[in-house]
Amino acid sequence: MYRVYLDNCCFNRPYDDQSYLTTYLEAEAKLFVQNGILLGNFELAWSYIMDFENTVNPYEERRNAIAKWRKAAVVDIGVSEKVVKRY
Repeated sequence: MYRVYLDNCCFNRPYDDQSYLTTYLEAEAKLFVQNGILLGNFELAWSYIMDFENTVNPYEERRNAIAKWRKAAVVDIGVSEKVVKRY
């Protein structure tokens, strides 16, 4: 079983202009992985950064759709003081 982490760019890619080949292919790849999560072929990892980045998403529909994926995550990585101190 593979565990995957999809960052905010991945989750937003299907909403981007699909007329560019690279954008289209990236969106299709993300949707393939997303479907694999739903089928149980992949496990989704989530993090506090996803929550933070998603709260500042200016598009409410996208923000709400992305937030629902948190429930599918098998692991939720919390804030690390070591990382916070580094930056």
